Amino acid sequence: MGTENLSIEQINKGYQKKEFSVSEITQLFLAKIKKDKHNAFISVNEQALAQAKKADINLAKKKPNKLFGIPMAVKDIIMVEGLKSTAGSKMLANYVAPYSATAFKRLQATGMIVLGKTNCDEFAMGSSNENSSFGPVKNPHDQTRVPGGSSGGSAAAIAAQLAPVALGTDTGGSIRQPAAFCGIVGVKPTYGRVSRYGLMAMASSLDQIGPMTKTVKDSAYILQAMAGFDEYDSTSASQLVPDFPRACQRTDKSLRLGIVKEYLGQKIQPEISLALDSLVTRLKKDGWKIKIISLPNMDYALAAYYLIMPAEVSSNLAKFDGLLYGLRSEKKLSLDEWYKTVRSKGFGEETKRRIMLGTYILSAGYYDAYYKQAQKVRTLVKNDFRQAFNNVDVILTPATPSTAFRLGEKINDPLSMYLSDVFTVGANIAGIPGLVLPIGQDKNKLPIGVQLLANYWQEEKLFHLGNYIENNLVPLNKI
Repeated sequence: MGTENLSIEQINKGYQKKEFSVSEITQLFLAKIKKDKHNAFISVNEQALAQAKKADINLAKKKPNKLFGIPMAVKDIIMVEGLKSTAGSKMLANYVAPYSATAFKRLQATGMIVLGKTNCDEFAMGSSNENSSFGPVKNPHDQTRVPGGSSGGSAAAIAAQLAPVALGTDTGGSIRQPAAFCGIVGVKPTYGRVSRYGLMAMASSLDQIGPMTKTVKDSAYILQAMAGFDEYDSTSASQLVPDFPRACQRTDKSLRLGIVKEYLGQKIQPEISLALDSLVTRLKKDGWKIKIISLPNMDYALAAYYLIMPAEVSSNLAKFDGLLYGLRSEKKLSLDEWYKTVRSKGFGEETKRRIMLGTYILSAGYYDAYYKQAQKVRTLVKNDFRQAFNNVDVILTPATPSTAFRLGEKINDPLSMYLSDVFTVGANIAGIPGLVLPIGQDKNKLPIGVQLLANYWQEEKLFHLGNYIENNLVPLNKI
């Protein structure tokens, strides 16, 4: 195994045994990023190597914590002080963040080193990473295919061995779907578990920052460090943060597992159905209790999501008008002409589509018919999950209806693109946590992922089961 493919624990052990230094590891990844052909990064941290050299000095003085000196990549919609934070948009092409997101600062405090900012769909709007103003990201398993979105740059960075860890954001599956497409682990925490302060908002009631890693335990370490209450975020919860890495060490089979009846009838790529069936069979053989459950309103979750999300997008992106934020026009224009010129030039097609749709949904005469009805469906979806978790501890579902599709295949068919999120949006609508990990490959050797869902604040159950699957049931742990 090459040094660039080591997990957090393996890198940490290498530091302790003096097999390599922080500077050597950081230089290795920086050199690979420089040669990257997947367009995974938008910018590189020019101070990364200097920070690594300081870390080596500190490393010589004391035993490091597990995250000390671990390089990471950060999705370019998460603020890092002194680095460009473009959100994948021309509107913020030269914007340099004046402060850092709380989630990043907590990881930085452990001694982690940021390699750079990863490419993403503009303002996190997309399921393929083809909506970035800086060009599409290519899937490392097949460069003719998408890596998923909107955190496709972060997923591709890990799959291409350009970074051992990356931060992504998940609004409707934007961590979990790219994780499935790229064969890595991705976690969407419970809404409120991780501070959103310093995250450029797309849809405020849905967005969450989460880890993307090589292994389940790596994600547990990252979430452990960045979770917890933040006084700067009014949606941050004061919920106790469990010992997530310890949950990975559990070997008991006490969790009750559920398979969703409504998902069995969905149009799913046959190889994904076979992989999930095989996993369930092996879990049963190993002694795990599995039952069929019902989520009767899940058929409406995707429609509700694509009403709630653009409504919030329309509101959140109104500030990018070229006056306080965003591009500016050099011409002398009336106010109406100014808005039209700046926003037309600054935003991409998908972003414009969602702003217009959201504005329509919130307009007089349509608010009650669309937005209000979607919020009612949201309540029904939450109630479905609450009822389900009275009977099971973890729900297993496909992560995606297909493996990674080809670049350009769905770019002109928004509805088909939106259906990529059919299995992931429910967790965001309800606010529950979800974890995706690889369980196999299709005939084209493209990764297949499984999604695990748990009740509010019970991420440790996801790490318990996910780690068991990863280390006991998946023959290709690292796809």
